[in-house]
Parts: sequence; structure tokens; C-alpha cells
Amino acid sequence: MVRDYKTAISHITGVTANECDLIANLSNISAILKELDGFFWVGFYLVKGDELVVGPFQGPVACSRIARGKGVCGISWEEKRAIVVENVHEFPGHIACSPESQSEIVIPIFDENENVAMVLDVDSRKLNEFDAGDQKALEEVGEIITKLI
Repeated sequence: MVRDYKTAISHITGVTANECDLIANLSNISAILKELDGFFWVGFYLVKGDELVVGPFQGPVACSRIARGKGVCGISWEEKRAIVVENVHEFPGHIACSPESQSEIVIPIFDENENVAMVLDVDSRKLNEFDAGDQKALEEVGEIITKLI
């Protein structure tokens, strides 16, 4: 699926340009991304100690806390890498926050010391929804967020 990331990234850059509050920016970024075709749930999990805690998001109720190394988000954090999951039901240890989620992409977002500060989590109701193009564009969003931290 071709998504209009160029417009979304332009909108994100504009909305965050004069705002210094991270939570306000993450809230608006999740709202902008949620408008992209195929995105069922979009949000951030923030690193707090040894777990991820749900932050700003758009979509149905989410898991509140995820342990390091658990589920797609926890593994992305622990391994400091993006993960694209074609079918969440086949991912070992997947944490099912919503039974409607079928595929997922998680992007780690780094602070200035290259530590994972949070992860960007995007779910779809369709199988095999995300590809390398999505990963590249969402990593670009992550780079924008790194500058906001």
C-alpha cells in the first residue's frame, strides 16, 4: 500500500516546530499518523525503568505496561531495532492488546545518547500491511522525534 508519508511528515514538522512539550508533540504525531490508510492503532510506549509505559496514542484501549524483551515492542526496545510483523498471531510472545490487530510495525526512537527513549507502535487490522517503505518513513518520523526529546 502506498501511503502519503511526505504530507504526513511535512505536517509533523510543522506542528512540532514551535512546540517544546514532548507529550503534546507525541499526541499530535500519533493523530497525524493515525490518518494514514491502514493504520488501526498508532502510539508510543515510553521507557520508564525496566518497562515500557503507554504514552500518547490513537485507537482503542492499549496495554498499559510492557516488560523489556516481551512482545514486539519490548523486543524492539531490547534489540534497538525496527520490527515488522506480517501476522501478529505467528509472532512468539506477541502481546494481544486488541484482538483486531493482525500486523504490526515497531520503531525504536533514540535519545541523544543513542538509548531507546520510546517505541512507535503501529497496528493494522490487515495481515502483511507493513513493508520496508513503511519502516523507512516511520524511522524518519523517529528521527524527527529524537530532535524533540
